[in-house]
Amino acid sequence: MAEETQTFQITGMDCADCARAIERGVARMDGVQSCSLNYTAAKLQVQGDAAREAIVARVRELGYDVGGGAAPAAAVETPPATGGPFGFIRFLLARRNTALALAGALLILPGLLFDELRLWPGAPAWLVISTSLAALAAAGYPVARSAWRALRVNREVSINALMTVAAIGAVLIGATTEAGLVMVLFAVGEALEGYTMEHSRDAIRSLMQVAPREATMLQPCLDCREHLGKDGYTGGPCPFCAPEEHRVNVDTLRPGDAIVVKPGERIAMDGRVTVGVSSVNQAPVTGESTPVAKQAGDTVYAGSINGEGVLEVTVLSLAADNTVSRIIRMVEEAQEKRAPAQRFVDQFARYYTPAVVVIAALVAVVPPLVLGAPFLNPAPGEQGWLYRALELLVVACPCALVISTPVSIVSAISNAARRGVLIKGGAYLEALGRVKAIAFDKTGTLTEGRPNVVRLRAVDCLSCERPDDACTNCGDLLALATAIERRSEHPLARAVVDTAERNGVSDKYPAADGVKALAGRGVSGSVNGHAVSIGSHAWFDSTVPHDETYCKEIDGTSAQGQTPLLVSVDRQYRGYITVADTVRETSRDAVAALKEAGVQTLVMLTGDNAAAARNIGGQVGVTDVQANLLPAQKVDAVRDLLKQYGTVAMVGDGINDAPALATASVGIAMGAGGTAQAMETADVVLMADDLARLPFAIRLSRAALAAIKTNIALSIGVKLVFLAIVLLGLGTLWMAVLADVGVSLVVTLNGMRLLGYQDRT
Repeated sequence: MAEETQTFQITGMDCADCARAIERGVARMDGVQSCSLNYTAAKLQVQGDAAREAIVARVRELGYDVGGGAAPAAAVETPPATGGPFGFIRFLLARRNTALALAGALLILPGLLFDELRLWPGAPAWLVISTSLAALAAAGYPVARSAWRALRVNREVSINALMTVAAIGAVLIGATTEAGLVMVLFAVGEALEGYTMEHSRDAIRSLMQVAPREATMLQPCLDCREHLGKDGYTGGPCPFCAPEEHRVNVDTLRPGDAIVVKPGERIAMDGRVTVGVSSVNQAPVTGESTPVAKQAGDTVYAGSINGEGVLEVTVLSLAADNTVSRIIRMVEEAQEKRAPAQRFVDQFARYYTPAVVVIAALVAVVPPLVLGAPFLNPAPGEQGWLYRALELLVVACPCALVISTPVSIVSAISNAARRGVLIKGGAYLEALGRVKAIAFDKTGTLTEGRPNVVRLRAVDCLSCERPDDACTNCGDLLALATAIERRSEHPLARAVVDTAERNGVSDKYPAADGVKALAGRGVSGSVNGHAVSIGSHAWFDSTVPHDETYCKEIDGTSAQGQTPLLVSVDRQYRGYITVADTVRETSRDAVAALKEAGVQTLVMLTGDNAAAARNIGGQVGVTDVQANLLPAQKVDAVRDLLKQYGTVAMVGDGINDAPALATASVGIAMGAGGTAQAMETADVVLMADDLARLPFAIRLSRAALAAIKTNIALSIGVKLVFLAIVLLGLGTLWMAVLADVGVSLVVTLNGMRLLGYQDRT
């Protein structure tokens, strides 16, 4: 069998230690080159030539199962985790192992009430002992079985083994109720951890629900009986009937198919508008807060919501390859790319658990042998060193530490994805939170990336300030220029025509006749019998007389990075139009928000001339501008920033700036206008084609770093405190496990807070 990568959806996991046990067990198989299990997505990926049936058998041998199909794990694991205590009970009843934990919780009540809390001191001993042992058996059976399988298959001592040894030891020294309590609390705690993680998986599930599963397909009328024989029609698509509407599953659609999207309907597929005009709410995909106008030729994304108009859309990709599907895949893949903090915790836990067993054995044996201290409990209320060693096993369980990092990372990445920011892994999330400086490409990042008319000035102008508020004379100048430029394919011509259309003067003059492009100089033609020319200042200096005052004014616009287009009629100078790439409306606010967030070094890197670069940089508010840079020089500039600041982000289009993006600590791409390519290129993708979400991504990443540090500190700190309590003989077994379960729950909930993190700006 050829080597390949196989993907499995794992069910039955309640904690990150379950994932590690499966990962190690499968990795030990013959034919497996490598494997990784993403606990948060419950997805196992195996590379090698091992048979699929053998891998499934190994997973089941370890006590877990494999779900069917290729849907994300959220779709195959358990029903959505509904809130409240009743939601948790439903979660417990959904699987055999967790149902046994619930049964154990009910059976331990007599021991807890009558033995530990002494609510009925005269309760029959047989009742307390029998119910406690039954609780231990019910809750402990899955735990002990898992411990044995990990020992037999993986040759390792797991967290479950620590709890099993502690419970059996407690029974041997007569602490039956405590043994049952330990196992019940641990089993319920594991289930609670799985329940809270299921809430985290709901974030991915909500992404899955963004795009509808059905679409209205336009299909031609085939072999139309009504029109057979008419004008030579003999069958096939009927040329006389309008396309028919059919509801189909999106999985059946192929590129080139046509679908219709009605007002208020979610768009089912990525596509290009062929007919219709509407505004589309892209917030579910890109995070943009305002609807975007769409017309023929514009791209629309699956999952966005159509506005007031009917759109006919040509499908561009398969359902499995649309924007939403790619987002889901990348969110799941991002969870597999562990942050440095998570890799450290995983490595630490690998050696930590066996070390705990050795230390616990030393605690049980050394004081009695060396100091003559009691090995067993000498009297009721007094603790021997065996009991303290059992407590140590419980206290030392690394559950909270193991879960502390991944739950924070998956919550942050899922939240970011819902708001139009794709972060491709925990490592990039962590790096983004440490960014000290950000470098920006200019064109298409800080600016619109296309030329726009920024100034009109006719010879008899009435002091116009903006192109969209032109006086009559400037409007006439724009209309004349449009009559020529509508016959030109030059990018600057499109800017002139678009402005004329917005100002309502595009049809004032008929399209010019005899239009000729004069290479490097301009364009000329005839409008209503008059010779009209549009060209550069240098060309006009040698061909069309004009006042020195205009020359100085035009040179001033050039110094600001604008491109002047001079206009003449019958060799008489009539005025000029300047065109330039304009700053995005969101760029100024984004740069200001980044400064407010504490990123004080914001550098613009551009290949444009220094005058134009300084003008744009001043409008946006960056702290430094570096102009006239070739792609290799942009890389050098990023390296210089890395030397100065350590962690640097680079923001660009994801393709042209690929070398600089790859050099930076975090490469951030603008998503729209080539979303698929940008997704594959950068470490972070802003799905909306602006910088508005970048400050949010920075703040979210910092909040995630703070949550991870808090969780790790809390996990270790509580264990150290209880370790001291245990060694002093002041604790109990069930208090130790309650502390461990409690901390696990606290760190999980603290990490899950990131799911609801809001940008305060």
